[in-house]
Amino acid sequence: MRSDARQAFRLSVRALMAVFTLALVLGGTAGSAQAWWNDEWSLRKKITLDTSPMGAGITDAVGTMPILVRLHVGNFRFGQAKEDGSDLRFVASDDKTPLKHHIEKYDALLGEALLWVNVPNIQPGAKADVWLYYGNKKATSVSDPKGTYGSETVLVYHFAERGTPAQDASVWANAAQNAGQAADGSQIGTGARLDGSTAITIPASTSLTFAQDGQLTWSILAKLAALQRNAVLYSRREGTNALLIGFDDGAPFVEITANGTTQRTAAGPPVAPGGWHHIGMVATPGLVTLYLDGNPYASLAATLPPLNSVALLGGDTTVASAPAAETPVSPSSNTSASSGETVGQSAQPTADTATPAAPDASASPAPAPTAVAPPSASVATSGFAGDVDELVIIKAARPAGYIKATAINQGSNPTKLVVFAPEEETSSWMSGHFGVLLRSVTVDGWIVIGILLVMAVASWMVMVEKTSYLGRQRKANSLFMAQFRLLDDDLTALAVARNTSESISRKERAVRRNSSLHRLYQIAASEIHRRYPVAHSSRPLVLSAETIGAIRSAVDAGVVREVQRLNRMMVILTIAISGGPFLGLLGTVIGVMITFAAIAMSGDVNINAIAPGVAGALVATVAGLAVAIPALFGYNWLTLRIRDLTSDMQVFVEELTSRMAETYSSNRPDPVEQHRLAAE
Repeated sequence: MRSDARQAFRLSVRALMAVFTLALVLGGTAGSAQAWWNDEWSLRKKITLDTSPMGAGITDAVGTMPILVRLHVGNFRFGQAKEDGSDLRFVASDDKTPLKHHIEKYDALLGEALLWVNVPNIQPGAKADVWLYYGNKKATSVSDPKGTYGSETVLVYHFAERGTPAQDASVWANAAQNAGQAADGSQIGTGARLDGSTAITIPASTSLTFAQDGQLTWSILAKLAALQRNAVLYSRREGTNALLIGFDDGAPFVEITANGTTQRTAAGPPVAPGGWHHIGMVATPGLVTLYLDGNPYASLAATLPPLNSVALLGGDTTVASAPAAETPVSPSSNTSASSGETVGQSAQPTADTATPAAPDASASPAPAPTAVAPPSASVATSGFAGDVDELVIIKAARPAGYIKATAINQGSNPTKLVVFAPEEETSSWMSGHFGVLLRSVTVDGWIVIGILLVMAVASWMVMVEKTSYLGRQRKANSLFMAQFRLLDDDLTALAVARNTSESISRKERAVRRNSSLHRLYQIAASEIHRRYPVAHSSRPLVLSAETIGAIRSAVDAGVVREVQRLNRMMVILTIAISGGPFLGLLGTVIGVMITFAAIAMSGDVNINAIAPGVAGALVATVAGLAVAIPALFGYNWLTLRIRDLTSDMQVFVEELTSRMAETYSSNRPDPVEQHRLAAE
């Protein structure tokens, strides 16, 4: 009994270890691509951000940035998501961390959606994954425009409004003061159309204040309607300081006026009208870099002046007060100027001459020397005519990789950076009705199911081990009986061979280790040797009936021990058969009680409130039956095999007793006398 108790304890420990190992395996799998962030979402899609040479080819630092995700019928199942996209969730590559996002546009009918996702720490020359989950009709919207951008982002205009001023998607709420004309079919959804005469006014605010020698990142998507001279896209003036960004005959420029001294970036290759281009500007102390479509276009050795005034998008606040003859501007030269005067102020002409700015050695290609206009001069400017989209102002200097990734992501070929994989669905055991059942199981039900799982693993291990053991014993018994039936005069010959130092075959070792008949035979041989230690004497060995009876009694005792060994741990199966359903029923009853108690407390009596709890409670009963039914089949099968082996042992004992009576009888002729008579 103590041996059985120890064996049962060891088996229980092994079962618990097996369950723990299975949990670890499933947990390890959950950390891989097979994981699922939340089982309430039935579909997901992997989105890869590829900055490697095979993708966007970005080698400079990128960092954290909002990524535009364009969804259409070719890469997204709109019919499986909610009509307003409120069930969309973005999760980081670890499949644990939700990412902030917001929806700019979601049209399930047309199959179009524009979403912005804040992706942290994008690395250059590498790939990063983001998971898009959807397919949960009960989900509520978590769209968070303010959380998508960091606090350094002080203005974001999507221009998705119609008939109302552009709203700021950043946390600072710097909405425009007047509405612009909507432009359908823009680069990103709906944009704004500027006619060159009516500009969009951006109010002055504390968050939009530019500090002296401050850092700034400015970007926009623009499409020229036609080539224009000194077309100002963005202007901000305050006293003798100003910042202008625009196009001069299709060549983008940045013009900075600090304390009345104006500098403009050198002109490079112009862009053609009718096409969308990304314009970016990054200002750091002593250097201003202009980007075109993500690539450095020109640079300026200048510092951002302090500005705390209103800004115009699509126009300039200056008035032309000096004739062109006084401040000549050659189309072939890289000189221009502006007076930096605000509306209502007159330019004050002086005799100062322009001094060239030092060229920036880091610009590629190296621009020609930039001319500085006299602080009193004023160049006639015009408002920008064309379409714009996605204006972003950040009071920090973003790296070159950030600008390039933004230009590619918002450009006409975003698939170089953002790659969509096919949809994945939840595995069948966690989706559909069965997934609802598992999610409805209460804590006490999971405790009962855990106990049943341990019982199930223990019963399965018993069935596997017993089946293997009985198979080996049956095979070994067949091999031993073939050897035993070859014995003639000395029935103990096999036992003698066991004690010799000669090597034995692998088959022989298997017989001696697994055969129950060999162990019974060994008992009989040991009893014979104990009574007659001198073997191979000149006189034949004679056993009396009393001695044969005593030897049989010893062998019968061995049979009892062998039967006990065959039935060892079978009690685990009987416990699983009888105890499994009752434990499952206990879990079901407790689950139903908790469900009705919760309904009584809430007062919500309807089928939707009752059904999940009752269905989840019944899972415990199913688990109990799942433990008992395999154990019942296994128990009956093993019992039949054990009965056959027990019958083989009983038959062997009878055969062994008969052979001993025949071989060692007192009526057996003396072999010495038989040999003498044969010689005569």
